[in-house]
Amino acid sequence: MLNMTPTVLKNLLSKSSTRMYPIEKREPFERYRGELFNNIDECIFCKKCEMKCPSQCITVTKDKDSGTGTWTCDPFACVYCSICVDHCPTGSLYMKPVHRAPSAKREMMEQTGKVKPPKKKAKE
Repeated sequence: MLNMTPTVLKNLLSKSSTRMYPIEKREPFERYRGELFNNIDECIFCKKCEMKCPSQCITVTKDKDSGTGTWTCDPFACVYCSICVDHCPTGSLYMKPVHRAPSAKREMMEQTGKVKPPKKKAKE
């Protein structure tokens, strides 16, 4: 018992080594991969994100008759690897440094926008 007394006193009188989580939150790390988002106005619906996604959580469809496209993501299947973001040619996909809020039911992220032709590179 006497061997533990200095350690107990030191721990009682020193600063806490843990955070009071709900009250005190830590800032996310640099390059933290959080929730996936798509800026649908910049999306050209090229399907590269769908092809590169290892968990197959992204689905891209185009309707040529109406000129619209639909981008759908299943956030419960997403593994937050950021491969889709790296391969997006327009940069419309990005990840915010926050976690998705908990949900009791499966909610798909679905966005619809106009299909734009990809910009062609100028010949030099």
